[in-house]
Amino acid sequence: MAPSKITSKEQVHELLNNYDTFVFDCDGVIWLGDHKIPGAVESIELLKKLGKQVIFVTNNSTKSRQAYTKKFEKFGLNISKEEIFGSAYASATYLQEFLKLPKDEKVWVLGESGIQEELKELGYESIGGTDVRLNEKFDSNTTPFLPKDPKVGAVIAGLDPNINYHRLAITLQYLQDPNVKFLATNIDSTFPQKGLILPGAGSIIESVSYSSGRTPIACGKPSQNMLDAIVADKKLDRSRTIMIGDRLNTDIKFGNDGGLGTLLVLTGIETEENVLKTGAPKYYADGLGVIGELY
Repeated sequence: MAPSKITSKEQVHELLNNYDTFVFDCDGVIWLGDHKIPGAVESIELLKKLGKQVIFVTNNSTKSRQAYTKKFEKFGLNISKEEIFGSAYASATYLQEFLKLPKDEKVWVLGESGIQEELKELGYESIGGTDVRLNEKFDSNTTPFLPKDPKVGAVIAGLDPNINYHRLAITLQYLQDPNVKFLATNIDSTFPQKGLILPGAGSIIESVSYSSGRTPIACGKPSQNMLDAIVADKKLDRSRTIMIGDRLNTDIKFGNDGGLGTLLVLTGIETEENVLKTGAPKYYADGLGVIGELY
């Protein structure tokens, strides 16, 4: 069945009647970098006013949930930490709940402060990450990160705008040990910013995955590990929950694979041509703002 484009008041009311919980991607749906997408905040405020449950799921691992609450505040939205599920939090939780990494073992981070902050909140010590010594040119004779720390039991890799050879080289040293767990916050190939498509976490992770010959456990969308955790935590009825995103291969696949309704907005990565060609989402719209505009 071809996806239905939301262009009328009747379709918006159908959406509101069919779903109690609205799960949102952030980048490309609510904002593009530091730029708010017109109408998105107003639509979210309307949903909350109508008593709908809202949950924000992002593959961006550069910020912790606490940091994300501040970003929402900047855009005029009062969102609690408990309403946010980021890939950094999902990775740290997976490490603790499913891989059972002991708290006396350390985690090497290829990524930003979001991963480090979520690990710290769960009681794990991390190394690497935003350590400024990693900004120096790699030299195996002078790097302070060799020899390896024997207490490292896992590697978590995510988006890192400061990626360089030093970070890749040290990460590879840990991944050569098959006993060290390997997690990826997400495997997005790209992400949108205002007027640009930029390399995503997957483009970085692929480098160390290829050099080590290992495939990481992906903890962000479209992994069902993340959705299972959200459903259990929020006691969601999947048939009354809809996933709203801007990417077919992550957001919409995440929702479809998990038995949720799906709505794709055209303010991020995808084109209308691609949406119609795949028929993947149940609904699509020019932007999230149509909910508030047509209500």
